[in-house]
Amino acid sequence: MPEQFPHFVRIDRDGWRAAAHYVVHTRDPRFTLELSPDPEAPDRIGQGIIKRIHVPNSWAGDYGRYGRLLQAAQEFFVQSNPSGQPSSRR
Repeated sequence: MPEQFPHFVRIDRDGWRAAAHYVVHTRDPRFTLELSPDPEAPDRIGQGIIKRIHVPNSWAGDYGRYGRLLQAAQEFFVQSNPSGQPSSRR
């Protein structure tokens, strides 16, 4: 796992309808980013399409800081894709 993202964890779940992908920031500010696979990407996952963001109420205010964290979460998602494996559901 890339060492430049020490506070991120990726969780992939296969459901009967579709795969779900989550990136969790484990330090303050804690948040969860839910992504769906990008069907247009060569690996059928890509950067993911942001489906939902779960953030604490205290996020109101410094949107620039949190925007950078969300961007880092998406970059982590891209770099943590296990050897470009496609999503198992399609």
